[in-house]
Amino acid sequence: MSKHQHHHPHIFDPKNEAEYLKGHSHAKGDHSHRPIILFDKNGIPKVVDHEHDHTTDADYQDDYMKAVAAYKKTFPDKARQMEETPDPAVREMVRRMDDLGIDCVFDRFDAQRPQCNFGIAGICCKNCLMGPCRITPKAPKGVCGADADLIVARNLCRMAAAGVAQHGMHAREVILNLMWAAEGKLDVPIEGEYKIKATAEQFGIKTKNRQLKNITIDLCKVLLDDLSTPYPGQYKTIAACAPPERQKVWQNLDIIPVSAYHEAFESNHITGVGVNGDWQSVMQQMLRDGLAFTFSTVLGASIATDSLLGVGDRATAKVNVGALKKDTVNIAVHGHLPMLVREIVRTGQTQKFIDKAKAAGAKGIQFYGICCSGLSAMYRYDGVIPLSNAISAEMVITTGALDLWVADVQEVYPAIMDVAHCFKTTVVTTHDSGRLPGAEHIGYDHHHTNIAETKAIAEKIVDRAIESFKNRRDVPVSIPNYEITADVGFSVEYFQKAFGGLQDLVDAVKDGTIRGIVNLVGCTNPRVVYEKTIVDYTDVMLKNNFLILTNGCASYPLIKLGYAQASDQAWDKCGDSLKGWLKAHNLPPVLHVGECIDNARSTAFFGGIAGALGIPIKDMPYAFASPEWANEKGLDAALAFRLFGISSYHCVEAPIYGSKNVTEYLKYGSKADLGSVMVVDADPVALGEKCVRDVEAKREALGWD
Repeated sequence: MSKHQHHHPHIFDPKNEAEYLKGHSHAKGDHSHRPIILFDKNGIPKVVDHEHDHTTDADYQDDYMKAVAAYKKTFPDKARQMEETPDPAVREMVRRMDDLGIDCVFDRFDAQRPQCNFGIAGICCKNCLMGPCRITPKAPKGVCGADADLIVARNLCRMAAAGVAQHGMHAREVILNLMWAAEGKLDVPIEGEYKIKATAEQFGIKTKNRQLKNITIDLCKVLLDDLSTPYPGQYKTIAACAPPERQKVWQNLDIIPVSAYHEAFESNHITGVGVNGDWQSVMQQMLRDGLAFTFSTVLGASIATDSLLGVGDRATAKVNVGALKKDTVNIAVHGHLPMLVREIVRTGQTQKFIDKAKAAGAKGIQFYGICCSGLSAMYRYDGVIPLSNAISAEMVITTGALDLWVADVQEVYPAIMDVAHCFKTTVVTTHDSGRLPGAEHIGYDHHHTNIAETKAIAEKIVDRAIESFKNRRDVPVSIPNYEITADVGFSVEYFQKAFGGLQDLVDAVKDGTIRGIVNLVGCTNPRVVYEKTIVDYTDVMLKNNFLILTNGCASYPLIKLGYAQASDQAWDKCGDSLKGWLKAHNLPPVLHVGECIDNARSTAFFGGIAGALGIPIKDMPYAFASPEWANEKGLDAALAFRLFGISSYHCVEAPIYGSKNVTEYLKYGSKADLGSVMVVDADPVALGEKCVRDVEAKREALGWD
């Protein structure tokens, strides 16, 4: 475009939504015409299909840089966070941090302003030492010749590979724990006999007239093989667990993984300098990452966890910081690895250690959960109180009530160490992957040669908590007075026990009593008002008679603010038909299914209902929502459901602005391949309304009212 031309940015008008995403059906690789990317008032890219796109690359670059600037204006500052975040306990803890001169996550986010335009657009490449390279009008390609499409695709693929590695590490741990328990190397009971036998039969593993330990070992070998084999062959977990319709789709796209390890390995290989220069091929590899994530790192981890610890059951848990106690030895467990957490909790609940705590001047020992460790424990063990997700973890420490903080892996921000030092809270790491500067390490070595010492490690940690309690009597305690209860621990197994199966739910979805089901998950993100997007989106869906399944960090505002109760307070948030059905079944409007790997439980609900109706999952009135997604695992979780044909909904944009082709493919062009789209809107109410319209369209296509 010459300097004499006048260019006006392309603006998406939501009033013309019929034109938005209309009739777009070209397959991957068929780009005979180019879609127009328009931007809404908040700078979010929207895909509109036209026969001809007359904008030039320079036009688009001008548009998206203006859009990035508009998007950045939606990022809340600390003052807005304090005005609008829905949990009053969070506001009170932040004010306490201010009074004490301690920075919180909102301060650090503000200190990063203005956020990098190139990073938000995904067009910065630092994969080699010839760079870093940025795509600009004067430099449309990197030193190696990589253009914006390739750089954005590479960055996304590496994010997906990192998510596979993170959940894959989690899966490896629990699968090995289960196998070592069966082999006798780990002295803990195996509590999920039913789960082991049912899954083994699904995988074609012989169970009749065999000892449980031998069945378990064979099952673990299959799961570990899919996780880590270098040999191409049948991906057994997909063959055993995925719907045949989806398997055919994935085979046709050539995205069946070799193994999770291989795909993470290959993703880093092909995104290196001078390897794969085709952005479409790189996006195809990202889809392989998504399948490996789904079946080995999520489903594999879930199978192993439920097999080792048992599925658990519906339970009522105290929630939020008001449940903290002043005169007990207070231990918080934080992270994602459940086996050692179980031993720590069980050790602390023995009379021997309760007596030790009382001898130190405490009234007893109390356990609390941060992030997924708390969610996994709260419905399996009595008295574990979930307090917060990862973002507000440091705030919880400022209450001064916690004597010991046990951290294993993932979503453990290094900032907690600064706050812990201020309040003399002892921080103990238990895994070599999750070290923190200044923390004590009481746990496993890198090769787990001391796995047989698990009970001794748990005892040492509880002893350290009692010692810390004695040394902290001079620390002032300030606990916000906000406490509530939540019903948790829902699963298909619970529905089988309570209602004889899923038929009541199947009937309610088909006849429209329940208009649709949303799996609402993910982390939390200071790019939006903390926890508010989750609450606002949920309010829209419940008023429109949608049932919500939830897990992971995104579930915390819902359990803290009363959405996960079978109570009039919770039911009054719902539309009339959903409210009546929930009351008749004594269920909360938000069914909490567990920790992040328990997306597998949500897919069990989705698959069970679809199977009973004989309808492919992709055609069912389902949605996936991750309003505040914040990390690599979040990208993969969205991919997982999109691969099943379930569209994903978000309030945070992915780093894709810089590539028109990747933006179009990720958001809508992949519908032809997968049967799903990705929708982003910075306004959670508008996002919810869009989701309702999309799901209602699915009901109409099915011929349902």
